[in-house]
Amino acid sequence: MKILKKIERLIPVTFIIALMVAHNGYLILSPILWQLWQHSHDLLNSVTSWHEAMGFLDTMDIPRLMIGVVLIFMAVILLLRTRIAWFFSLVLFSCIIVVDIFIFKQVTALVWYSLVTVVALIIFWRRFDHHSLGSTSFFAVASMASLIVYSMLGTLYIGEQFTPKITDLPTAFYFAIVCMSTVGFGDIIPHTTLARMFTLTVIIFGITIFAASVASIAGTLISQNLQHIMKGRFSHMTRKNHYIIVGISSLAQNVYKGLTESGGNVTIVCEQGNKQLFPDHADVVEGDPSSVATLTLAGAEKAKYIVALTESDAVNAFIILAAKEVGGEETKTITLVNESQNMSKIKRVKPDAVLSLQLLGSELLVRSLNGEVINRDLNLDTFFSHEQEDSKGQ
Repeated sequence: MKILKKIERLIPVTFIIALMVAHNGYLILSPILWQLWQHSHDLLNSVTSWHEAMGFLDTMDIPRLMIGVVLIFMAVILLLRTRIAWFFSLVLFSCIIVVDIFIFKQVTALVWYSLVTVVALIIFWRRFDHHSLGSTSFFAVASMASLIVYSMLGTLYIGEQFTPKITDLPTAFYFAIVCMSTVGFGDIIPHTTLARMFTLTVIIFGITIFAASVASIAGTLISQNLQHIMKGRFSHMTRKNHYIIVGISSLAQNVYKGLTESGGNVTIVCEQGNKQLFPDHADVVEGDPSSVATLTLAGAEKAKYIVALTESDAVNAFIILAAKEVGGEETKTITLVNESQNMSKIKRVKPDAVLSLQLLGSELLVRSLNGEVINRDLNLDTFFSHEQEDSKGQ
């Protein structure tokens, strides 16, 4: 687990998944791009109409072209950890797998690769939790542009199957917008089954993208306003005589659970993107845990205890230094020592108490081996090494 965490610090999981999505798109696009490259000279010299240009591709190449482009676009949006891009990527990959397996009756390496990507998206779904208005708006605009391009290319390719025939770019653009908006003037009518099916896809995609774009933007605005109201008016009012737990380790999560179950008022401080590790109703402040500004935002001045429970002793030491700078006169500091050999170094920053699980475990084991009874009356000094008592002893 520690090895995976170290790897993730160097290369985030979100970047790896976005790279997988982009690679899938490239693998879908590569045969079409290679074919275009090989025949580009003949295509430029012999093509005299839009229909001839589109006829250069096979019937199924237009959907493949659009799917590849959309996947690469999704990969870029996934780098922003946007939830809506995660959702559409999952839906698109699921459609690709279903079509290849159940319609075309083929299970290729690309299908397996798509399946692995779907599994990765599902496992790490919590990492894609952003709902920013900017990324959502960009996604909506790009989706609309992609749909327009798809509609125009398809209309030009089967232009002779409409009445009247569509042979120029402005008419194709006009028909695409009319279908996407579901206006349906009736001046251009599809008269073959292929043209009708294509028109239905444009209408369905148009309705879906319009609805999803409006819902995403409106939903993000409403959510942000509610969060601002709840956090701005209520959360900060309760940050008094409370516990501040810094870190996302298993120990930090268990301490949070125990304090809240006993009625304690707890504020969590963690790095960006780790809020989902705690319940939705938890009071979480995201930012640099060792930053004075972050601890101030968490109400360090009025806190009862500031407990540093990260997995890095160096970070815990910096947290204690920041806590002593912004904490109140009655605020106590407690820090975890992950490696017992760092105990003396941690004591130099003078926390009120130092917790070492390694020393605790060894103490309990020695008592058990000596036949001593371990019960609820165990002295708290077994758990903590108090800095003030150590200084008096010296």
